[in-house]
Amino acid sequence: MFIIYSANFAGSSLITAMSHIMDTPHISAPLRKVENLHILLWLIKDTCWALVWRPGGMLMILPTVGVAFYLMARSRHDRTELYHNIAVCMWILANSSWMTGEFYNYDLRPLAVGFFSIGLLVLLVYYIFLSRRGTAVKKPEQAAIDN
Repeated sequence: MFIIYSANFAGSSLITAMSHIMDTPHISAPLRKVENLHILLWLIKDTCWALVWRPGGMLMILPTVGVAFYLMARSRHDRTELYHNIAVCMWILANSSWMTGEFYNYDLRPLAVGFFSIGLLVLLVYYIFLSRRGTAVKKPEQAAIDN
């Protein structure tokens, strides 16, 4: 967690905004290991793509996408992490469909653009409408109490 302390600027909205933007939630060590594994899987998949090794690239889609969706599900209680993990899932689906199209000489770029667009839209919604509201996703019973 990063917080800026300054006696001269204690009430400054800029300082408050900076501390909010730079505030990162605590991610447990086991979940951090899964995130690091995910990076490894993604690099293997994309290396297979760059080497035009179709069996390896196609084989790596399932674990890479699977771990991305696992991370998304695990982050469902933290709005910031959830929205970014949804965007990552869309990115990997776009990346995988584009790769598949190249491997099988079929233009799947429009599908990839669709996934990329969904990811961008999710992040735009987050940054325009939700980023200033706090990061916790309210449970249905708590939301009913608050309204």
